[in-house]
Amino acid sequence: MSAAKASLVSYGSDSDMDSVDPEATSHLKPLQSGHTMSLAVLNSAPEVAVKEAVETGTHLDPSLKEVTYNPTYDTMFAPEFGPMNPFKTQQMAAPRNMLSGYAEPAHVNDFMFEQQRRTFSTYGYALDPSIDTHQVFSNSYIGAVDEAEKNKGLTVFESGHKKSEKRKKVKGGDAKDIDNFLGPWARYIDEKDVAKPSEEEQKELDEITAKRQKKGRNEEDAPAEEKTILHVKDMYDYQGRSYLHVPQDVGVNLRSAEVPDKCYLPKKQIHVWSGHTKGVSAIRLFPGSGHLLLSCSMDCKIKLWEVYGERRCIRTFIGHSKAVRDICFNNSGTQFLSAAYDRYLKLWDSETGQCISRFTNRKVPYCVKFNPDEDKQNLFVAGMSDKKIVQWDIRTGEVVQEYDRHLGAVNTITFVDENRRFVSTSDDKSLRVWEWDIPVDFKYIAEPSMHSMPAVTLSPNGKWLACQSMDNQILIFGAQNRFRLNKKKVFKGHMVAGYACQVDFSPDMSYVVSGDADGKLNIWDWKTTKLYHRIKAHDKVCISALWHPHETSKVITCGWDGQIKLWD
Repeated sequence: MSAAKASLVSYGSDSDMDSVDPEATSHLKPLQSGHTMSLAVLNSAPEVAVKEAVETGTHLDPSLKEVTYNPTYDTMFAPEFGPMNPFKTQQMAAPRNMLSGYAEPAHVNDFMFEQQRRTFSTYGYALDPSIDTHQVFSNSYIGAVDEAEKNKGLTVFESGHKKSEKRKKVKGGDAKDIDNFLGPWARYIDEKDVAKPSEEEQKELDEITAKRQKKGRNEEDAPAEEKTILHVKDMYDYQGRSYLHVPQDVGVNLRSAEVPDKCYLPKKQIHVWSGHTKGVSAIRLFPGSGHLLLSCSMDCKIKLWEVYGERRCIRTFIGHSKAVRDICFNNSGTQFLSAAYDRYLKLWDSETGQCISRFTNRKVPYCVKFNPDEDKQNLFVAGMSDKKIVQWDIRTGEVVQEYDRHLGAVNTITFVDENRRFVSTSDDKSLRVWEWDIPVDFKYIAEPSMHSMPAVTLSPNGKWLACQSMDNQILIFGAQNRFRLNKKKVFKGHMVAGYACQVDFSPDMSYVVSGDADGKLNIWDWKTTKLYHRIKAHDKVCISALWHPHETSKVITCGWDGQIKLWD
């Protein structure tokens, strides 16, 4: 018996001692007299793992203290197993070597399988996998067996056609054997220096050349023919006054420069001007009095409306071949400019409807403004799609100045500081301030957090610029000296992203109004910047809102539904 087994015997019970070989215990020292101790007390040793017991399982019990054999590495480091999960289904408890179950090892290797799959998809036959592949007979194939016999069972990776003739190598000095070949750098005998194209080829070449010459150059479209329609019966009244004459019987003194003492929130719709067949792009009130309203639309037309009285459509101006983007009266209101997507700016007579002159630089004008100075009424500026602000003289029809500093299409131009300067905004997300007639911006405002501002309005007191920002808020910049952003005045709560919704102030500077993408008219309090009132004004985008300069609560809105509405 081994020494290890003998040491285990010393911990055994009385019954165990009877079966122990006395020779194995002869070397053990007996207990000295006076120190007798029963063996039952010493039988408190932990259980010992026996090799036979462990081999039946796959792991060692962690509660064992001794092991009587050398277990394998896998046995010692096998994971501990917890109690069996009683909720496992038979399928879950079954042995698995992949997610969907147990996959037996295949007797066909990957290459053979892929070879037969491709052969079957190409030729229509493949070896029957149930038959030993070493003994190939005619019945060993599945699919197109006739094709298999015809091809002698060739797979896609085996080439059946042997080249009958090897490529003839041309040795040095045998180049004469090649027809019409004189040498490595010589021409062929029948080769021509100049190949004259046939008539059809020449025609195609001419078309290609013509296209290349036109490429990059916009074709100068002929301006559309201008005409006008008068919608009222009499152009002049009994005293010979035209509709441009300011009425004095409307209950408001339109000639005075006084503004209402206190303005109130508009509550209801009192009139709808309908006549445009497509969305309205912009509306402008007659300068000073505001008794007439000019509107331009995507239906290529411009219309003049009465604000008081019967509120009729007085005249329609037709002369653009594409949608009209912007309009602007001169100081007296006798003339106005229109800018359209047909790349033309046109000067119109407000009274007769005649088109006085046309201007173009082959680029799309996005905004147009007369210089508000009385002595500069012959000059106007237009923001173009080619990043420039172009200044024209209407007397000569020539460009007299170009302001070329923006990095994107110019969206707005606003005169500030007693018309000595003007502010422009662009798709480049910047705001630039210019001195009149000096083509270098003296102020450039661009922050990483700034968005494009496609609509800008000067406040009635001339101190603030309200800018419609594309992050759904109206920002206020100071319009004097520093042009600093007023962080305390930010008007939020409307959705305008993607639309150039025009902002306006009430005449007493107590409210700010703006349309939004949902067709709503939003009114904020100027002091607290709280959104006071919201009216569902249009079915589509409400693109502009104007507060009448002489009225306490009259607001005019226009939208892409083609309607212009008056609210009070």
